[in-house]
Amino acid sequence: MALGIDGLISGIDTTAMIKELMTIEARPQVLLKQKVAQNQNFVTGLQNLNTKIASLTEAAGKVAKPAGTDLYSAVSSSDKVTAVTKAGAAAGSLDITVNKLATAQVSLSAAMAAWPNGDALSISKDGTITELDTAGKSLDEVISTVNKANLGVTAVKISAGSVDGVAQYRMQFTATATGEAGAFTVAQNGADLGSIRTAQDAELTLWAGVAGAETKITSATNTFADLMPGVDITVGTVSATPVTIAVSRDDKAISDVAAGLVTGLADVFAYINKNSAVTVSTSDGTTKATGGAFTGDSAIRALKAAIMTAATSPVDGKSPSEIGIVITKDGTVEFDAEKFAAAMTADPVKTQATLQTIAGRVEAAGKTASDKYDGSITQRITGQESTVKALNSQIEEWDRRLASRESTLKMVWTNLEVKLSALQSQQDWLTGQLNSLSSSSSSKN
Repeated sequence: MALGIDGLISGIDTTAMIKELMTIEARPQVLLKQKVAQNQNFVTGLQNLNTKIASLTEAAGKVAKPAGTDLYSAVSSSDKVTAVTKAGAAAGSLDITVNKLATAQVSLSAAMAAWPNGDALSISKDGTITELDTAGKSLDEVISTVNKANLGVTAVKISAGSVDGVAQYRMQFTATATGEAGAFTVAQNGADLGSIRTAQDAELTLWAGVAGAETKITSATNTFADLMPGVDITVGTVSATPVTIAVSRDDKAISDVAAGLVTGLADVFAYINKNSAVTVSTSDGTTKATGGAFTGDSAIRALKAAIMTAATSPVDGKSPSEIGIVITKDGTVEFDAEKFAAAMTADPVKTQATLQTIAGRVEAAGKTASDKYDGSITQRITGQESTVKALNSQIEEWDRRLASRESTLKMVWTNLEVKLSALQSQQDWLTGQLNSLSSSSSSKN
C-alpha cells in the first residue's frame, strides 16, 4: 500500500521523516561522490599538464637537433629572384644571371565552327603517339576526350569571332608542365599544328664572364632547388646583369627558437604553480584555505624539479643564464633576448650547442613524464581513472542499497498506519459497545 495515508492515523509526517532518515543513510555515498569529484578534478589537472609537457617535449626535441638552431636566411639583390632557405643551408653568396624562364608549350588549331566529322586527332609525347577517338563527337566532346586522356596536355575552346554569323572557335592545347620535358606534338589529320609557344627550360649562368668558371644550368621550372646547399632559388624574369644571392646565419630566428623553448617551460611551471597554490578566503568571519589540484602532491613537485633541473643546470660549467635562460623568483623561467644576442655575437657555435644541450635534457625529462605508454603522468592518469571507475561502482551499489532501504521504510510505516487504523476501528467499536451497555443499564434502573 502506498503512503496515500501519510500520517493520517499516527499524525506523523512519515514522508519527511523517511527523507531525513535517507539523508543520514546516504552520508557514506555522499562522501564517495565528493571523492569522485576530487579525483576527477585531479585527473583533469593531470591531463592538461600532460598535454602541456608533451607539447614542450616535442618542441624541445626539434631544438635539440642541429637543424633546430642551425638557421639561415637568404637575401636577393633583385625582387624578381627569391631565395628560400631550408635544412642544410650554410653561409655564402652566389652571383647568377637569368638567361631564360621556363615555359609550357602551347599549340593552336585553325578556327572552326565544329569539329570536322571524320578528322583524326593525335598527340605525340615522349615518343609515344596516342590516337584519340573523335568519331561523331562535337568540339566540346573532343576537348573532353583530350583532357581525360591524361597525356600531360590540356585542351580548351577559345572564341575566335564568327564567319557569316556562325561562331568560330580555336582549340588551344597546353602542356600541363613547364620545361622541355613537357613538349608534345598535336596533329589533326596527320598535319602538325605546330606551336605558338615552345617548351623551354629555365636557364641560369653562374659566374658569368669568368673564364674557366662560367657555367650554365637548367631547370624544368623556374625554381632551382638546392642551387646552394639548403637554398631554393626561384626566378621571375630574365636579367641582363648578375643577381647576388647572399645567405647568412639568422640570429633573430635562432633567438625566437630559444624564446619559444623558454615560453613552453614557463607555461608548464606556471600551470603547476597555479594548481599547487593554496587559496585563502574569509566568509562570515570564517577563514577557509582551499588547495589546488596539485597542492601537497610530492610527485608533481618532483616532476617540476626534474624539468627545472634539465632547463637550468650548468652546461660545461656555464649557467644557462649566460645565454638568457633565467630562473625567476616566482619559480619559473624567463628569456633574456639581449643576453642571448650577446652570447651569439661572442660565440655562436658554443651558444647554439648549449641551447641544443638544454633542449635535449628538457626533451628527456618531458618524455619520462608524458610518454603515452609509460610516462609517469600517463600512468597516474590511468591509475586515477581506475580509482574513479571503482568509486562509481560503489556509488551505483549504494543507489541500489538506498533504494531498497527507502522501500523498506515506506513499507514499514505504511503497515504501521494500516495497523493503527485497524486498532482505531477496534477502539471505536469497543467504545460503542461500552456506551451501549452503559445506556442499557441506566434504562433498567
